[in-house]
Amino acid sequence: MALAAETCQADGPYHFIKEIPVPGNGGWDYCSVDAGARRLYVSHGTNVVVIDIDNDTIAGTIPDTLGVHGVALAPELKRGVVTCGREGKAAIVDLGTLQTITKLETGQNPDGMLYDAGTQEAYVFNGRGQSATVIDVKEAKVTATVPLGGKPEFGAADPGLGKVFDNLEDKSELVAIDTKTHEVAGRYPVAPGEEPSGLSIDTATHHLFSGCGNQKMVMIDGATGKVLADVPIGDGVDATAFDPGTSYAFASCGDGTTTIAKEEGDKLTVVQKLATQPRARTMALDTKTHRIYLACAKFEAPSADDNGGGRRRPRMIPGTFKILVYGMDQ
Repeated sequence: MALAAETCQADGPYHFIKEIPVPGNGGWDYCSVDAGARRLYVSHGTNVVVIDIDNDTIAGTIPDTLGVHGVALAPELKRGVVTCGREGKAAIVDLGTLQTITKLETGQNPDGMLYDAGTQEAYVFNGRGQSATVIDVKEAKVTATVPLGGKPEFGAADPGLGKVFDNLEDKSELVAIDTKTHEVAGRYPVAPGEEPSGLSIDTATHHLFSGCGNQKMVMIDGATGKVLADVPIGDGVDATAFDPGTSYAFASCGDGTTTIAKEEGDKLTVVQKLATQPRARTMALDTKTHRIYLACAKFEAPSADDNGGGRRRPRMIPGTFKILVYGMDQ
């Protein structure tokens, strides 16, 4: 049954559409949409769950991805690159069969990932390793390791600029990597933002949208590194997304809100603070339908630790993991 907050959305263009139950009781992280193939990829436990977003049904799983964070999609190569954090590896996967072709060594704790269509390379961002592992997806081999000098989070590729960008959370910086030399080409403060996490891009304007831990989303000019605008968002941001069809930028937050802002030139204006559900902070966008997909589950109330009198982390309630779907009237 939909919550009242999901059904009463009169304050903006987006509203709750439905939820998709997902079996299994493990945790989750990144979500990715292949708009052409009509598939949503959701990390869950030790697998990646694949959802048919035309029918909202489970289409299959990518198994054996220990400590999975997410998958970078290379649709023209019919391959994906899955970050397996606990293994210190990236799995090259056939998107047709969902079978692993090979696994490659990365830096410590491979976490964020992206695919750069301009070079047909994937970038795997290693959390503890503070580096990026560059992978030739077609040849399934590592081509470079890029020291970053900070803890990486989400990344975004801009083939037009020949750069890959990544948020350095502990430095409150955006780092730019030259895709030809595989070297750091620039470091840009995200102030007034702090502790940036989510990152997405408008490749037409080269504007990046960075979700920051101090409840701001900042818009940055990728060509110059200049912060152009910022808007308030909720608490506990994780992902951001940009829809070129509507010029909307999204920031999904753990407090149960997703802020939607409109890009107009160098300006950014909030059009809606969408009520979702607590912990619904990882998100993917379908550019064909303009729908957004958010992963979440229900958790037990926090309770005291019997051994130490402290507060233990709440446990996920089994069987409650799901994908929330929000969209606009057609």
